[in-house]
Amino acid sequence: QVQLVESGGGLVQAGGSLRLSCAASGHTFSTLAMGWFRQAPGKEREIVAAILWSGDDTYYADFVEGRFTISRDNAKNTVYLQMSSLEHEDTAGYYCAAQATDTLPIDRYEYHNWGQGTQVTVSS
Repeated sequence: QVQLVESGGGLVQAGGSLRLSCAASGHTFSTLAMGWFRQAPGKEREIVAAILWSGDDTYYADFVEGRFTISRDNAKNTVYLQMSSLEHEDTAGYYCAAQATDTLPIDRYEYHNWGQGTQVTVSS
């Protein structure tokens, strides 16, 4: 079982930046595909970005539009989501997910390990 702990959320003004971190334990991190998802009240959980176990491939949701960057440090067992040009519509709980696979899952149902989430609130 993979344990995931997110950090870095908070309150930021529109146009600002945040960096989310997700520390993983309980599994060989370098075999895990990692994803960031978000869920706003009353909405479905949706993918934000995902990264292959090696870091060689990434995926971004259309709404990211070049504003976010996902990265990983396999030596630190940590995945990051650098977010810039934040908009009020980015307000949501952000969740880290992990799955042992050599593919790049982008559907939430492909991930079976989830963190507790960190709240991001963007004031307009």
